[in-house]
Amino acid sequence: MKRATLPVTSLVALLGHPVAHSLSPRMQNAALAARGLDWRYEAFDVEDPLAAVDALRTLGFAGANVTIPHKRAVVGACDEADGDSVNTLVFRDGRVFGFNTDREILAGITASRACVIGAGGAAAALAPALPDDTRVYSRRGVWPPDASGCDLIVNATPVRDELLVRPEPHQTVVDLAYGFDETVLVAAARAAGCEVVDGLEALVRQGAASFRLWTGLEPPVEVMRASLGLAG
Repeated sequence: MKRATLPVTSLVALLGHPVAHSLSPRMQNAALAARGLDWRYEAFDVEDPLAAVDALRTLGFAGANVTIPHKRAVVGACDEADGDSVNTLVFRDGRVFGFNTDREILAGITASRACVIGAGGAAAALAPALPDDTRVYSRRGVWPPDASGCDLIVNATPVRDELLVRPEPHQTVVDLAYGFDETVLVAAARAAGCEVVDGLEALVRQGAASFRLWTGLEPPVEVMRASLGLAG
């Protein structure tokens, strides 16, 4: 007997290059199911984000996430955009609205001086939530990173296996690089007694805000965390 399937009433995409490693589909599909929505979230590896957005709009997608390396370039496809780097698109009435939910990663963190490692789209997306006194380091600019005197360290690069800066106990460490194994920076930060937001928790924070924008519903945050193996 052929298995009955429920109709898909809305689609949401992830646009990036590459995207095969992304855990967003697992997390967002768990969240959509928990809210009883007949939606599907799919990842697409694209090199031309502008063409991809045009295709999604034509196909009737409800929205999209945008990840490395397209967060800045995709602003050119938006009718309205929240700054010069966006990670969430909402398609409404034939228009494309761009939002920055990455800043939610830093919600509740108070800092007066920050050290940001990386100068790409991820760093730019966090910029509105960073203190005025923020030092940004990249291999194409000032290097190596120096977090002395900082109360916040942000790794906005995909580097997982190199300790780019050594954290101290009084610092908060946010590492956007994620996987099921801890990064070297996160492990060092936990050992030092730092407050830590690792890559999986960062994914949940920005993803929950995206979910709210697409659906108008409160995200099932604990379901999202559980889908990634995080404790509630």
